Amino acid sequence: MAGRSDSGSSEKKSSEATNDVPTFSAENLQSNMKIIYYSRTFMSIIGGVVAGILGFTGLTGFIFYFLVMAITSVGLIAKAKFSVNSYFDSWNRILLDGFMGGLMSFVLFWTFAYDIVHIF
Repeated sequence: MAGRSDSGSSEKKSSEATNDVPTFSAENLQSNMKIIYYSRTFMSIIGGVVAGILGFTGLTGFIFYFLVMAITSVGLIAKAKFSVNSYFDSWNRILLDGFMGGLMSFVLFWTFAYDIVHIF
């Protein structure tokens, strides 16, 4: 975003002010947020099953979750063609939204898959 200069006419300043404000469609933004939420939930479930089958326990499993979420974030950014500001209002949306809900799904399927494969 370019900075504003104090010199110039008021007409020029008002046109610059309207250009500085990003405009988002509420429906498109909501649709994009649903895609992020569903993608993170799906990858958390798949990651939990993989972590359970591989027999990860303790801190290793949580590190695996952070790795899966990092890969998911990079994939979502690549899907947005590395132009996140065109599709979302901030980088935090694509990096952090759905993180805790995904963690709960990950732990649920991690323990379920671990129990099925390694205990029974």
